[in-house]
Amino acid sequence: MKRRNRLLTMGLCAALATTTLAGCGGSAGGGGGDNAGGNGGGGGDAGGKLTVAIWDNGQQPGLQEILNDFTAATGIETQLQVIEWNSYWTLLEAGASGGDMPDVFWMHSNEAVRYMSNGILLDITDKVNASETLELDKFPEDLKNMYTYDGKIYALPKDMDTVAIWYNKDMFDEAGIPYPDGSWTWDDFYDIAKQLTKEDGSQFGFCANPSNEQDTWMNTVYTLGGCVLNEEGKSGFDDPKTVAAMEFIDKLVKETMPPASTMSETGTDVLFGSGKVAMISQGSWMVAAFKDNEYIAQHADVARLPKDPETGRSISLYNGLGWSASAGTKNPDGAYQLIEWFASKDMQQKQAELGVTMAAYEGVSDKWVDNTDLFNLQPYLDAMDDVVFRPATKSTLAWWNPMVEELKKPWNGEEDMATACANITQIMNEKIAEEN
Repeated sequence: MKRRNRLLTMGLCAALATTTLAGCGGSAGGGGGDNAGGNGGGGGDAGGKLTVAIWDNGQQPGLQEILNDFTAATGIETQLQVIEWNSYWTLLEAGASGGDMPDVFWMHSNEAVRYMSNGILLDITDKVNASETLELDKFPEDLKNMYTYDGKIYALPKDMDTVAIWYNKDMFDEAGIPYPDGSWTWDDFYDIAKQLTKEDGSQFGFCANPSNEQDTWMNTVYTLGGCVLNEEGKSGFDDPKTVAAMEFIDKLVKETMPPASTMSETGTDVLFGSGKVAMISQGSWMVAAFKDNEYIAQHADVARLPKDPETGRSISLYNGLGWSASAGTKNPDGAYQLIEWFASKDMQQKQAELGVTMAAYEGVSDKWVDNTDLFNLQPYLDAMDDVVFRPATKSTLAWWNPMVEELKKPWNGEEDMATACANITQIMNEKIAEEN
């Protein structure tokens, strides 16, 4: 096991204290539930019960069933804690500074390098290499690489996600507009969002916040030929195609969306789920929550993201969480057994069948598509035809959060989008330079 470097850990905590995570699963909420623990970490007894921490209530029932199977097979008991998004990272921050941590928990690409490089996560390399259960060639290379640092493996892929359009069928019917079918370009999308926006402010065609990066505007940027990070690992916001794509987003903000203050206060999924907007784009991680929303279940369906009018490409970002363990767990063997259990083909398939989320294991997510007849989830799988891995660097949040903050200015009409892109370019390149 790697020895903790106290000074590095203190630096990690200081960084965590000033940042919050954005992206995969964050808006699905969190909280207690019958199987949830308190705000503190676990740290199971040697050979004893494992505490398991996640942040998404929607995934709790399915994961609890998989945990029950694990206990039946191994005799190792578990306690599943569902912790609200921001509190989740506060808990890990406290653990990094010497407090208790859960034994097994989700890791995100935004934070992976910080935790791996500071001795916070359990090094599982030898056990992975000796495993007779795992089939690592069935997982995307991007995900495996994301949770590997300095040649050591610190997490195994839990899932993967893509992005699609959600639309309100009743609003389309009322306007006499055919449902989206994957053939639209982004120009078509704009025209239809305009048609679905009512002048009296009672209904809007679309909505997105600056913080809806992975699930909204970054997909448009990449589809229209731009990028967030270029091939040199620097900011892509000085690329003319990125600027043009962001100016297109700006047009959507001004002409088809509710006021920025309304979107930031209410949340785009809430606005969609209350019948205020006709379309949103969202990640596959939100399906479990949307199934439980009575309004969305009754009125909504799913379509693939629009295309570039010139290239015909429809690009979705994709990402995936990792199952990791605390380097300080009192039951490292049991913690690894559980991580391996989650990454096995059988449990990846069961995760999909139960509708927890799309699986990271190749070829089993069709079971996820079939887990409900409420929505057509096939567009999420179709999106895998053309994907870009979620942009990340060694210290992603150092530039990611300032990027989102800068975008609030054009969203609020305080700055033009071209100026925001220029400012983001400078911010990103300065922060990325500091990583090296």
